[in-house]
Amino acid sequence: MSACAPPRNEHSPPTTPPPRRRRFRVEGADVSASVAVFLIALPLSLGIALATGAPLQAGLVAAAVGGIVAGRIGGCPLQVSGPAAGLTVVTADLIHQYGWRATCGITVLAGLAQLGLGCLKVARGALAVSPAVVHGMLAGIGITIAVAQVHIVLGGRPDSSVLTNLRALPAQLARLDPAALVISALTLTLLFAWPRIPDPVGSVLRKVPAALVAVVGATAAAALTGLSLPRVDLPSWRSHALAGLPQGPTLGIVAAVLTTTLVCSVQSLLGAVAVDKLAAGRTGSARVGRSDLDRELLGQGAANIVSGALGGLPVAGVAVRSTANVNAGAVSRNSTMLHGALVVIATLLLVPVLEQIPLASLAALVMAVGIQMVSLNHIRTVTRHREVPVYVVTTLGVVCLNVLQGVLLGIAVAVALALHRLTHTRVTHEEREGAHHIRVSGQLTFLAVPRLSRALHRVPHGTRAVVELDGSFMDHAAYEALQDWRTSHTARGGTAELKDRRTGVSAGTPHSTACRCRPWTPWRNHRCAMPTAPGRQDSAGTTGAPRPDTHELARGISSFQRNTAPLVREELARLAKEGQRPSQLFLTCADSRLVTSMITASGPGDLFVVRNVGNLVPPPGEEHADDSVAAAIEYAVDVLGVSSITVCGHSGCGAMQALLAAEPGAAPTPLRRWLRHGEPSLSRLAEGRPERPRLAPRPAADAMEELSLANVVQQLAHLRAHESVARALAAGRLELHGMYFHVGEARAYLLGDAGDKAEAAVFHDVREDARDDVREGPEVGSLV
Repeated sequence: MSACAPPRNEHSPPTTPPPRRRRFRVEGADVSASVAVFLIALPLSLGIALATGAPLQAGLVAAAVGGIVAGRIGGCPLQVSGPAAGLTVVTADLIHQYGWRATCGITVLAGLAQLGLGCLKVARGALAVSPAVVHGMLAGIGITIAVAQVHIVLGGRPDSSVLTNLRALPAQLARLDPAALVISALTLTLLFAWPRIPDPVGSVLRKVPAALVAVVGATAAAALTGLSLPRVDLPSWRSHALAGLPQGPTLGIVAAVLTTTLVCSVQSLLGAVAVDKLAAGRTGSARVGRSDLDRELLGQGAANIVSGALGGLPVAGVAVRSTANVNAGAVSRNSTMLHGALVVIATLLLVPVLEQIPLASLAALVMAVGIQMVSLNHIRTVTRHREVPVYVVTTLGVVCLNVLQGVLLGIAVAVALALHRLTHTRVTHEEREGAHHIRVSGQLTFLAVPRLSRALHRVPHGTRAVVELDGSFMDHAAYEALQDWRTSHTARGGTAELKDRRTGVSAGTPHSTACRCRPWTPWRNHRCAMPTAPGRQDSAGTTGAPRPDTHELARGISSFQRNTAPLVREELARLAKEGQRPSQLFLTCADSRLVTSMITASGPGDLFVVRNVGNLVPPPGEEHADDSVAAAIEYAVDVLGVSSITVCGHSGCGAMQALLAAEPGAAPTPLRRWLRHGEPSLSRLAEGRPERPRLAPRPAADAMEELSLANVVQQLAHLRAHESVARALAAGRLELHGMYFHVGEARAYLLGDAGDKAEAAVFHDVREDARDDVREGPEVGSLV
């Protein structure tokens, strides 16, 4: 320390370093992802503009604005926005009815409406729309696109109406253009064959997008053969039309704005949710925060205002480009913005090249996209959930009427179907095998209580009754009616058993049922009451005191199967299929108060947890060393490839208390033999090396807390001595962290970087360290 430096108290808080300016950096993964997305976006933007009947430049404007504006402002960093196939029918109808400039004006108004919805924070409300309605809307739009583009593929021109296009199809087949048909067939062949090229050549070639290969191949074939075909015509930017005020009936314009707002918003928000799932399922990539849907709505609104004002198509999140962006390894919003910049560059510098593309090739590309919007996976999903009527009505409504009317019809059918299921509950009663069986099929609400009561009162007193529930919902009125009858029936000498037919779990009888917690019970005065055998006395001599029940574990499992399993089954099935891929090894104490998933805000599959008494790491090679911890470390580092290991101590640790109270010469019990691995921590504390570990900003409360802190530092030293850990540290593949959790304060502390270098070991409050992360976005990163 410098002689002129002021004296520093041992327990004074560390000096806060001046904030460092963040330099703008673009990761290499974002650059490569932006190129991949650009190569997909360029032909699709032209094709969608062609399908709507708008100037082809409008597609490029929307792609650039969607990438730059929505990418910068939006709340989903990895979602790519631009002209979407889902908006094709809406835009085409607006152009046909109001003209192009008025359509741009409607796009601006829709953007303003999206800004208003974003400010009102109603984005989550869009997710309440039944998936069957959304899938039906996309299917209807896909059918409309495909039918219209068939005419261009055959060398003709489509009409704005699907029914008209269908009626005109036989005549179009009679006068098809062979050149257009050949180029379209070549485009479709390349589009579908390119992803199916076998490995090992295919693994290299598939890095080039199939859409780009299809359009480039068709363009090259048309140029080499000299076919006479209509081609892309990009007029001069000097004559580019900007937005104008829409003229017409007020109600019609309002309906047009609402339709554009609805389709843009729902597609973008559902896309953001899908992108979150894709990003969360990636391995080996940086974690990206969960989307802020209200901010995403604001970003989409701003993009639509700019795109409409500049004469571009409406903008929404695009599934194909977003998927490509995630799969290409993008780690931030920079990839989306760079893709928009590349579109601008191509628009300014590649006009002669773009004007060589045959319109038939773009039409074939968009027709394929439309066909793929009718997803067989979606049809299976709605069939499994018995929502086929909603899907069919929405699809037919979009095809035969328009998007807004089709969606409204679908919502109406969905509501009617829900009401039908809610009100149509079947209650049956039969006697077999000496028991009365009452079966309830459907949702059990207050509307079904009269029928349920009539069936229950047919059960004679003193008999065995089994009530089978075959539904996923029971309201309070039905619950009270069922429990009142059950109490009354058992009081008269009978037995009553409730069964959930979906899980096969029995709820037992009232006099033997313990209080079970709901899934993820809030942590407030949490205490499960245990049943007490009649007449049994507790240790104080009081009759009726709680005692552990020998069947408590079985009832806990039953409660899980009934309440929690239906909520987590889908996620656990995914984890079972993919296998475990944790990013962290978390080594902590076996203390029952430490809930690792809670204090690290983690879920299934995130942590590889090792628990033992005192969170000890036996040094390698020590006589009679315990190999279970070493085996877990080796497996986590060498097999699972974790990127960090955390040793977590805690307040009130019984192992540390035992170390402090240990008497020399005591009998070598298994616990004492295990705790000898903590004796170096005692030595570290006694010798004061290098400095007594402490918490910032307060000192340790007592000797046991000091020992717990020293133990974390010492076990990190033991951890570095393991061969697999040392090898991974040398290669830069692994980080070590120390953590201390104060149970009473519910506060976590992380060991500073200096502590990892065997210098002053200072544990900093995580809430202080995470302050910069809070400014960055809506979520704070994980604790370790």
